[in-house]
Amino acid sequence: MRNILLIGGSHGIGREIANQLSKQNNVYVASRTSKDLSDLNVNHISFDVLSDTIEDQDIPDEIHDFVFCPGSINLKPFKMLDIQDFKEDMEINFFAMVKMVKAIVGRMAEGSSMVFFSTVAVDSGMAYHTSISAAKGAIEGFAKALAAEYAPKIRVNVIAPSLVDTPLASRLLSNDKKKEQISERHPLKRVGSVKDIANMATFLLHPENSWITGQVIGVDGGMSTLNTNS
Repeated sequence: MRNILLIGGSHGIGREIANQLSKQNNVYVASRTSKDLSDLNVNHISFDVLSDTIEDQDIPDEIHDFVFCPGSINLKPFKMLDIQDFKEDMEINFFAMVKMVKAIVGRMAEGSSMVFFSTVAVDSGMAYHTSISAAKGAIEGFAKALAAEYAPKIRVNVIAPSLVDTPLASRLLSNDKKKEQISERHPLKRVGSVKDIANMATFLLHPENSWITGQVIGVDGGMSTLNTNS
């Protein structure tokens, strides 16, 4: 069985990834809480990605797949953002991820895989996304360079979703009217589900799909490539 390490997999997209992978793999979920994992066959590690070090935790010596899930949704006009906002978004989305990769890259097995998360806003350019797009854009550049450096031993790919119905996005989807308005912006006329994104993550991690690396894959209801308003 493969050893898979998920950072931040206790709810939302991460939990669904853990759910799908735990059926046939040894899954380790490092997160602050475990209350939503009680029905899954996973190994939970109490872990705060901003303050703890993974080297101190009980993780396998050999890791076959790695997924970094923590992130933020900080949508404000640029004039309302200060430098601290940019620093905080970079810290949770990018620097925490880099710290994790530095810590575990030596444990990654031959033919292993990493999956990170970006946003459709990096490619499309969206108002009020300056801070989060900067942080997620850093992830995309980092992932492509890392994929080149560690090929063929480690594959590295990025998923760039549009808005997904998760606890993190609850403020943006807090009532039916908001959901309807945001759904109408997408060519497929709905917001994403956690399964939409988890399905792609598990696909990218699977050894049968081992000819994919260095890619940023949009799972966004057509938002990044289609204009259906003409």
